[in-house]
Amino acid sequence: MRTASCFVLFAAFALAADKIPGDEIPASTLLTMKRVFVDRFGGGETSAQLRDMIISSIEVAHLFQITENQERADVVLKGSGEDLVFTDQHQSSDNLSVHLTGSSSNHNPFVSDSKSSGIGAGESESSHIVERKHEAAASVRLVNKDGDVIWSATKESLGGKFRGASADVADKIMKQLVQDVERARASSSKQAGNPSR
Repeated sequence: MRTASCFVLFAAFALAADKIPGDEIPASTLLTMKRVFVDRFGGGETSAQLRDMIISSIEVAHLFQITENQERADVVLKGSGEDLVFTDQHQSSDNLSVHLTGSSSNHNPFVSDSKSSGIGAGESESSHIVERKHEAAASVRLVNKDGDVIWSATKESLGGKFRGASADVADKIMKQLVQDVERARASSSKQAGNPSR
């Protein structure tokens, strides 16, 4: 047990030693982006539709200019996605049965008399439920011109109350990106207010 603990500690120190100071991408990098090119998504046939929905969601947020010219882009949004419709089946069965038996006998040496009776009741119930379900998932990342990943997100959805699964995933990705950009803005303005840091 002690050997396993030592190995875990050694692995943690080795990973920490591999990190080069200043090699991490600062959050403020999100603030320098102006133009985004959205690359083709990997995945099934529905990934193109999911890509288009993510483009629309980002445009609605007015964070960046979406460009179709990759040469003019500051960053590239890459990713993969899938929108699946499948059937989920559930089958259950419940059985309940009760049996009662009784017997009586007369031990008179001149007359042999015995009686037995029984009663049984049972109930059985089974159900077979077939549900048509819709599920979408996407994993995206923003990559700068040096090939460094500066932001990433993975979202999935079974559909929202008023929107389909793909539209819900696109909306979740956009909301995460907006939230992270706002966080980067807040951090940047805080650092500008405290130059000693």
